[in-house]
Amino acid sequence: MLHTLMRSPWQCDLQGLIALLSPGDDLLLLQDGVLAAIEGSQCLTALLQSPATLYVLQEDITARGLGEKTSASVQLTDYTGFVNLTLRHPQQFTW
Repeated sequence: MLHTLMRSPWQCDLQGLIALLSPGDDLLLLQDGVLAAIEGSQCLTALLQSPATLYVLQEDITARGLGEKTSASVQLTDYTGFVNLTLRHPQQFTW
């Protein structure tokens, strides 16, 4: 399943999201969800312990000036990569 986090991790049920992640799932951080990819944040630490693969949308990182603060543990992707994730996962859940 593809999970997309579009809201700030401080304005959603992050623990609920993590509880629903399973092996083989992907989590894409976009819009204000990219804040969860900041190196050293508690949100990122919790997400990295989940079984999902983490992606972050490069355009939203750039738009928020977070390029240098984004963790190398999260895979950067662009809109083409976003489309590929949606093709790989027919089921999606938006947070």
